[in-house]
Parts: sequence; structure tokens; C-alpha cells
Amino acid sequence: MPAIVTPPDLERRPRRSEENDGGHGRRPPNGRDLKRTGGGGDNDNWNESPGRQHRPGERLTTYRLGLFFALGAVFMFFIGIVSVFFVSQTSAHFDAYSHYVNEWLPTPIPRILWLNTLVLLLSTVTVEIARRHMFHQIDAMEEWFGLGKPTSRRALPWLVATLVLGLLFLSGQALAWRQLAAEHVFFRSNPSSHSFYIMTVAHAIHLAVGVAGLVAALVGLYAFKKVEDRQIMVDCAAWYWHSMGALWLCLFLLLAFCQ
Repeated sequence: MPAIVTPPDLERRPRRSEENDGGHGRRPPNGRDLKRTGGGGDNDNWNESPGRQHRPGERLTTYRLGLFFALGAVFMFFIGIVSVFFVSQTSAHFDAYSHYVNEWLPTPIPRILWLNTLVLLLSTVTVEIARRHMFHQIDAMEEWFGLGKPTSRRALPWLVATLVLGLLFLSGQALAWRQLAAEHVFFRSNPSSHSFYIMTVAHAIHLAVGVAGLVAALVGLYAFKKVEDRQIMVDCAAWYWHSMGALWLCLFLLLAFCQ
């Protein structure tokens, strides 16, 4: 009876479709892909296969770094404005009669700004909930299997709420400027009002950029087919919004208690 030769087990080579799978529904992520990071999104739902180039997780890190560098420039700009605020507050001169004159007159804070601050802080909570929904493990798994867009569906109402709160904040800022104008406190009234208008208007402009980012993220929830693209859009919009919220809190405390 002839002997039967059994070839040794060979390691199965991955198919080409598996090698090039970028996590778009062809192959579900393994356990290591779904390692949770507390909702931060650094490693959530990303394929971490060795040797892979341009992984979605690397894209998220790249976009975050770019955003934080841009925010660094924004914060440097506001540091310059705050420096002018303190310099103007302590600047004075001698008049023709050798009297020491300080033209700084504290600008009254409209009450609407207190409500505005609460609105903006609430919006940072809603946008964070939306961001965490985009990285929810079970929902992301469903998207890997092509079962709709559960992450977008869950994040959508929270993004809309953030957008509405952001528009309310901008409307409240405009109302505060109108109230000051009714009290005859204008941009050129005194150094204090000069700093007040520069700070609040500059912040409003940057927050309007954040509103545009939220609108882009909302559009991306429907326009982008890849889950990682939608995650990146919402993540960057959320971190920018958090930065604007923290910046306004610092500016408001400065204007309310340091004049």
C-alpha cells in the first residue's frame, strides 16, 4: 500500500482584497481594531494592521495636529489682545495742569453676556456628546457590516443642537453690543470699551468659523460614505468648538472681574 504524503500546513496567505481593505465594509475589524479609548477616538474602530500606510487613525491624528497648530495661532492672537487690555488699563498721562489722568473707565457688562456664557458652555456639552457618538463601538461595527449609518444618526441631533446654541450665542452678542450702544458706550468711547469690542467681536468672528465647521460636519454626515471621513469632520469641529468655549470663558471672566 503506497504511503500517503501529507504536505505541511502552510500559512494561509491573505487575499488581495484583505490586504487592501481600508475598513469600508469588506472586512470587519478585529478585536484589536475596536480597542476602546474612552470615546477619545484615537484608536476607536481603526484598522491597526502592521505595515499599513495612511491608516485612518493616522489621518485623524494628522487632522487634529493641523487643527491644534491653527488654534495655537488663534490663541497667540488673543494673548496679544489681552496684553493690550492690561497695558491700556494701567496707562495714564499728565495733563496741562500736571494732573495724573487715567482715561480707563470700566465698561459695564450687559446681563445678556451671563446667559450667553451658559449657552456656549451648554453647547460644548452637546458637541462632545455628538463627537463620542461618532466613535461608539457597536455603531461603528454596524457600519463596517454595511448596516446603515448609526453613528451619524445618533450624532445628528446633538450637532443640530450645538448649531442652534451657537447661533443663539452670536445673536446674544449682537444684542449686547446694541445695549451698550444704547448706553452710549461705543468702540472709541474709552480704552476699556475699545478692548471690550475688540475681544468680543474677534471671538464672535472665530465662533462663526466654528458654526461653519458644524454646518460642514452636518453636510458630511450625509455626503461622506466612509465612516472615518465623517468621524474626522465631527471630531475636528468638536475640538474647535471646545477651544472657542474655553477661550470665551477666559475672556468673559477677564471682562467681568478684571476691569
